[in-house]
Amino acid sequence: MKGLLIISGLGILAMLAEIFKFKKIIFPLVLLGVLGAYVANFMEWNTPLSISSFDNMIAFDKVALAFSGVILATIFFWFIMANDYFENNSNMIDHITLVLFAVVGALMLTAFKNMTTLFLGIEIMSIPLYVLAASKKKDINSNEAGFKYLIMGSFASAFLLFGIALIYGATGSFDLMQIRAFISAHSAGTMPLFFYAGVVMLLIAMLFKVSAAPFHFWAPDVYQGSPTVITALMSTVVKTAAFAAILRLFLVGFGGVTEVWTMILVSVIALSLVIANFSAAAQSNVKRMLAYSSISHAAFMLMVVLANLRSNATLGALLYYSLAYSIGSIAAFGVLYNVTKKGDESFEAFNGLAKRNPLIAACMTVAMLSLAGIPITAGFFAKYFVLITMIGTAYKWLIILAILTSAIGVYYYFKVIIAMYFKPPVETEEVPVELSQKMVIILTTIITLALGVVPGFVAEMFSF
Repeated sequence: MKGLLIISGLGILAMLAEIFKFKKIIFPLVLLGVLGAYVANFMEWNTPLSISSFDNMIAFDKVALAFSGVILATIFFWFIMANDYFENNSNMIDHITLVLFAVVGALMLTAFKNMTTLFLGIEIMSIPLYVLAASKKKDINSNEAGFKYLIMGSFASAFLLFGIALIYGATGSFDLMQIRAFISAHSAGTMPLFFYAGVVMLLIAMLFKVSAAPFHFWAPDVYQGSPTVITALMSTVVKTAAFAAILRLFLVGFGGVTEVWTMILVSVIALSLVIANFSAAAQSNVKRMLAYSSISHAAFMLMVVLANLRSNATLGALLYYSLAYSIGSIAAFGVLYNVTKKGDESFEAFNGLAKRNPLIAACMTVAMLSLAGIPITAGFFAKYFVLITMIGTAYKWLIILAILTSAIGVYYYFKVIIAMYFKPPVETEEVPVELSQKMVIILTTIITLALGVVPGFVAEMFSF
């Protein structure tokens, strides 16, 4: 709770920076504030802050604090990575404020206890991102990305609201625990049909938010058109928050009606694995490739929800995957941001990078290996933990499909590595990287390797 309050205060402070003339110090203040929010969040682990007026709407239990920790750590690295994006931006204060409020929405999604808070969290997170996607005002692709994101996001919100309305009509409550009690009190077939329709509509809305197939059509265009650092934000913080919300919504709220949404989820996972990996393999634009690969990673995270063990293994697998994917993505997008500053986002932009900047080429290699799930990186154990949770289910064929489609993933991730080390450079001058960005890229690379070296230690940290 303290982390949410601190980030909310930071957002308000950032809005005042232009009026009260402390614009020049707002960036270091934001970094300190995010770090302070992370520390406050960590210190709540054994003694969570409870405000009785809010307890029926939002409450930071250990699961929420763990997901919040992943989000706050990611956004701290993200702000440093995006440092010169804000420096070269005349609307710096506006954009910093929008990012901070997007994080507020993300933190709310980890801890909601009521459908109202779920809706508020999604909208507070999404609306700033619609603006940020279109923040390159003179770039037609950025304008298109913002417009598409707004239209598709609004469409998903409509599904969400209609689903909430139907569930409220059936149960008479927005409260997750009361909805859960209503389901427990009614045997199968005795609840109104529109209740089941509401559950399905909520599932569709959330699948839109994580860009799972077949609700993924907006993602490649939005990822490609948005500024690279904003794409990194969507790919990490937004996905972590959305999956925390899905886990809470469907395992806590609708855990008693798994037969309604399980087969839909199975179909979505299978479609996402196949469509995402084959589509990613056909891309010539690195950002579009990463967009399709993020759909594949979404499928892996949805497997954890499908496993539905309600145990440390399930929660730990999703948390570990979120952390490994977020950290690896920050490293990958940090390199991508610096390599593609001249506008070329094709694989050819990486040709000969090992000669032009060996350090960031090595970091990009580790990031690609992790996203591909190659030992001994964090990505390998992230996928391993997910597949282990699936063994106890009736959907073991999904494990085989996930392994086979991941082999395709190795192909398109290795295209970047091959370009960096085995193709002649188009340009000969060194790729310049700002010191702060270089430190973030190196640090996230080290964390990616460390998570892979001691996965058990990290997994045990998430014990509830």
